[in-house]
Amino acid sequence: MKHLHLVAFFLLTKSAIGQIEKTKNYKRFDERALHFGVLLGANVANFNVVPVMDAYEKYRIVSLQNKSQPGGQVGAVTTLKLFHPVVRLRMIPTLSFQERVIGYFYENPSSPTQKEIYAEERVNSTNFDLPLMLQFRTLRLNNFASYVLIGGQYTYDFQSQEKASQSFIDPFIKIRVNDFQGQVGGGLEFFLPYFKFGLEIKYSQSFSNSFIQDGTPSSKPIDQLFNKVWWFSLIFEG
Repeated sequence: MKHLHLVAFFLLTKSAIGQIEKTKNYKRFDERALHFGVLLGANVANFNVVPVMDAYEKYRIVSLQNKSQPGGQVGAVTTLKLFHPVVRLRMIPTLSFQERVIGYFYENPSSPTQKEIYAEERVNSTNFDLPLMLQFRTLRLNNFASYVLIGGQYTYDFQSQEKASQSFIDPFIKIRVNDFQGQVGGGLEFFLPYFKFGLEIKYSQSFSNSFIQDGTPSSKPIDQLFNKVWWFSLIFEG
């Protein structure tokens, strides 16, 4: 009877392990040094707005606020294995579309009921982004892995009006055409029979001020603007 108990325990244990260990898809994925793929995603962009020190005294600005706006991106993925299997270098040239809104709340002394007057400026960008990231991935568990990212990104804004002539009738906010941002993020990877599918989230923010002061009523209350973006992406890699 004792031996029957041992045999039953062995069979149950083997059955449980068999259920945990699944057949691996795309077994040779990690054997290759270089992988290519595509990225599709959405982003939420806004500014970190820094007003001038005396904005209220000079311009009757009660507050400056930013409103997050949705956008999108598409990119080409290149991943290079550095140290098998957990450290990789990832570069994703990307075309992204972003919009940011700056809200101005002015004091309104002429009305006892409406104490503030609201106005806003929209800043649109079509960017070429070139992120270069270090990817630290966990060991593969069946057909699943996770990772974290850290790195930086160069951004060129095709819609920047850095050198455009300002219109004082309908003024606009000027931001610099070139920007450098730090990035951190993470993701999940799922190995399918013929490709790898990933879900990724990243956060990026400018290292330096992107704002150009040109003396218009909408720009005078602003001291500095820093781009910041949340990125949500689907990655298909073979």
